[in-house]
Amino acid sequence: MDSAEYERRIAARFASFDQDGNGYIDREDFSGAAKAVLAEFGTTARCDKGQALYAGAEAFWQGMAGIADVDGDQRVTREEFVTGAVKRLRDSPQRFAEIARPFLKAAIAVADEDGKGATPKGTERVLKVLGADPQTAAAAAAALDTDGDGRISEEEILTAFAAYFTTPAPDA
Repeated sequence: MDSAEYERRIAARFASFDQDGNGYIDREDFSGAAKAVLAEFGTTARCDKGQALYAGAEAFWQGMAGIADVDGDQRVTREEFVTGAVKRLRDSPQRFAEIARPFLKAAIAVADEDGKGATPKGTERVLKVLGADPQTAAAAAAALDTDGDGRISEEEILTAFAAYFTTPAPDA
């Protein structure tokens, strides 16, 4: 796959971050995602899980801005995402996963309704509320349980997250 095709596919993933569809990624997209996840699970923003999710969203935003906000205007355009993210993350997918870790860890905790870890069903709910269509969310959540134990670990989701956003295959 050539570089232009890779960048086109990464650009298509931009929409998953642009939660409000205004054409750029900013802090509000991340806090809006946290709010939506909390609402889906009936979790309050003031509880420990809610605070962790909002803190994770802020950390994720700061990491994204640090990687891609070239002009420093506190928003990441599609072009900045493609050029900044692709160039910096193609060589280091784990770097991207690490900036997402606090948010993903907190989202898993919110989806963990029985204290034993997030299930594929709970993870599917998170993915749907973040904008994945129901069929894709169901398939992705099932695939995340790579060890087949019925629970999705932090490492399983981090590995999949890094692969999805930094590999050329659209279905990765």
